[in-house]
Amino acid sequence: MHFLVRLPAPIRALRLSPTACLLVASGALLAACHAKPDEAKGGGGKGDKKNSGPALVDVLVARPSSVSDSVEANGTVVANDFVELHPEVSGRIISLNVQEGRRVSKGTIIARINDADLRAQLQKTNAVLRVAQLSVNRLEKLLKVQGVNQADYDLAVSQVQSGQADAAYTQALIAKTVVRAPFTGVLGLRQVSPGAYVTPATIIATLQADNKLKVDFTLPEAYNALVQPGAKVTVNFGGNPPRRYSATVQALESQINQTTRNLTVRALLPAGAQVSPGAFARVQVPTGAARQRVVVPTNAIMPGDKSDQVVLVKHGKAQMQNVKTGDRQNDKIAIVSGLATGDSVVTNGVLFTQPGKPVKVRGVK
Repeated sequence: MHFLVRLPAPIRALRLSPTACLLVASGALLAACHAKPDEAKGGGGKGDKKNSGPALVDVLVARPSSVSDSVEANGTVVANDFVELHPEVSGRIISLNVQEGRRVSKGTIIARINDADLRAQLQKTNAVLRVAQLSVNRLEKLLKVQGVNQADYDLAVSQVQSGQADAAYTQALIAKTVVRAPFTGVLGLRQVSPGAYVTPATIIATLQADNKLKVDFTLPEAYNALVQPGAKVTVNFGGNPPRRYSATVQALESQINQTTRNLTVRALLPAGAQVSPGAFARVQVPTGAARQRVVVPTNAIMPGDKSDQVVLVKHGKAQMQNVKTGDRQNDKIAIVSGLATGDSVVTNGVLFTQPGKPVKVRGVK
């Protein structure tokens, strides 16, 4: 390996021996290798690191408030009555009266199936029945004067009764070609069009009664005593704005699920609840009397392996504090233990704090 060393002008002016030139070059190379990086870059030996300063945070002064401990469960809104409208016979739809999303009264005709063949059959049966009835009338007069035996008269009467039964059967089939609303409710979207051929498996539309809405939810069997009929629960719905209703427990499933060991509970929502069947709900079942708890935003909690933590501001510095959390409601959570009245809990800027490092309070709630 060869190194090229450029000597200063005064040294180049001197005539040095080969040995002296080698010593000068070696000294310059060693000086370059042992130079500090900052000096080599011209930084003067000092870094450009800057101090970031204290973290900016918002704090909440801990104050106890009345909080009711409760158990939260997921639920689903169901209609008091719900049915899929199917035809009872197969045939072609000749009339369809499905006003989607409209309320219909009980007995309203929803659809009609072609019944021309059944009506023709009924006319034929009625014609045979009239002839049989005339025969019975004549035999009845002859029987009174003993002009005919009892067996012939009884046979004629049985023919009349058979014809009446056939007419009634055909009338029942004709009635099945008309689909009516079994109760007052709101129609869903129609699934067929006029002229379509339908069978008893075809869904024409859905109908649900929205005058009474219920919510079904499940709880572990250990909470059986909390949800007896007549008990009150709180039902929360999302949306903008969120809605909350007080519901009354109506009934419990008679058997506990053997797989999950959960109990299905049905609660009745108040009249006028602005929700739709099938909506998701969060049900809160109170477990006891109201207690005094410190409530903080959920974003102030830092989950941990052994316990949850919050950041407190004490003497201008951040301090980690283990807490035990309780009931959660929307974006707030109750603190069971770990906080004292007057503690300053960091609510915004938690991720920028470090234990023992100074912080700057931007806002206080």
